[in-house]
Amino acid sequence: MTSELAARSAITLDHPVETPTGIAERPGRWIDGWNPEDREQWTTYGSRVARRNLVVSVFAEFLGFGVFALWSIVVPQLNAAGFSLTLNQQFWLVSIPVLVGATLRVPYSLAVPRFGGRNFTIASALLLLLPALGLAWAVSDPQTPFGVLLLVASLAGLGGGNFASSMTNISFFYPNAEKGKALGLNAAGGNLGTAAVQLAVPLVITAGAGLALDRAGLMFVPLVVLAAVLAWRLMDNLSAATSNRESFTAALRMRHTWVLSFVYLGTFGSFIGFSGAFPTLLKSQFPDVSLSLAFLGALVGSLSRPAGGWFADRVGGARVTVVALGAMAAGALGAIAGLQQGSLPIFFGSFLLLFVFTGVGNGSVYRMIPVVFHLTAADRSPAGIAAARAVAGGAIGIVGAIGAYGGFLIPRGFAVSQSATGGLAAALLVIVGAYVVMAGVTWLAYGRSSTELGRARV
Repeated sequence: MTSELAARSAITLDHPVETPTGIAERPGRWIDGWNPEDREQWTTYGSRVARRNLVVSVFAEFLGFGVFALWSIVVPQLNAAGFSLTLNQQFWLVSIPVLVGATLRVPYSLAVPRFGGRNFTIASALLLLLPALGLAWAVSDPQTPFGVLLLVASLAGLGGGNFASSMTNISFFYPNAEKGKALGLNAAGGNLGTAAVQLAVPLVITAGAGLALDRAGLMFVPLVVLAAVLAWRLMDNLSAATSNRESFTAALRMRHTWVLSFVYLGTFGSFIGFSGAFPTLLKSQFPDVSLSLAFLGALVGSLSRPAGGWFADRVGGARVTVVALGAMAAGALGAIAGLQQGSLPIFFGSFLLLFVFTGVGNGSVYRMIPVVFHLTAADRSPAGIAAARAVAGGAIGIVGAIGAYGGFLIPRGFAVSQSATGGLAAALLVIVGAYVVMAGVTWLAYGRSSTELGRARV
């Protein structure tokens, strides 16, 4: 019977089918009765379905992040293609997708329970055609006004919104004990899209004669269509995904939502902000360096994210987060030393250290969100725990959105620092101070053994 259900779960059913574990599958790939905390259900049925959804989710999010990061690697090439942009304008083009993407995270998160994770993954993947084709058109003519470039660049924010919907969706598929690893893998796979696009685009646009920037957008078209098809064929919608407006409103009223948002502003905001700005930083501070090196920052930051979730599952997310923020501060101070000495190896190595621990911190903080809300639920009945899970889903959207705004503030901070002081050191010093404050807040709220959450190693 179990093997028969496994085969059935890969297709759309004409009639509901009740499984031995209380699961019912309906047309449109809807699943009723999902409860990953039920050990029997998880081992006989749930883990297999969750893994299948995770794999497709990672691919779709990978493309979302790739589109999200397109302008980060295209912008440093624009002047070579005939455009005439100031450094401030370049930082605007790098930062505007992040501003839009951060704003979209809340509605994208709420869309999962409203429309279904599978259904919204299909729609959000197809929406990526707009920024991909828009970029191909806008960069093909050096006479394109800066305002038009800015408008088209803002469309790339659609890719940033995909992160929130994907993470919210996957959080419903896994039990608390495995959320850290699952969310870490989902996020890391998506984050790798940033590294991949920063590696691939310089190769694609320079293949053959001349500089063909339009290929940076066109290369995504067939991949986006493939992601939509895979989501349609292989993903599922969960009726148990109930992060509705009420749970979102409830999350807004909870102190933990804002504390975690503040900390995530430092970890995820740094990953997004530095990933977007790093190619432009390298080109402006070390003009002779090859942009093909820029992808390494996003790469190590993406690969280290699952490690953050893994360590958080074992020693506690608060402890891992505090260590990560401390290491990030050390990396930023090293980058300042590299600038002062005009040393590319010190500057580049310090940024790689910084990127590694942004990934670790991202994994640990995202693991903390559902666990904190689970442990602080006043009602410990099954209904109360389900309500806490719903509030956690709403909190994930809020935390992800606020955290992403850090990705807008960082490149804008560099632009202001360069304009006001003639260098980037002032902005980096402000960032170091922010990391120190965030580490202190994390320890006070979640790390101290004198608190219930600290003893639980959240």
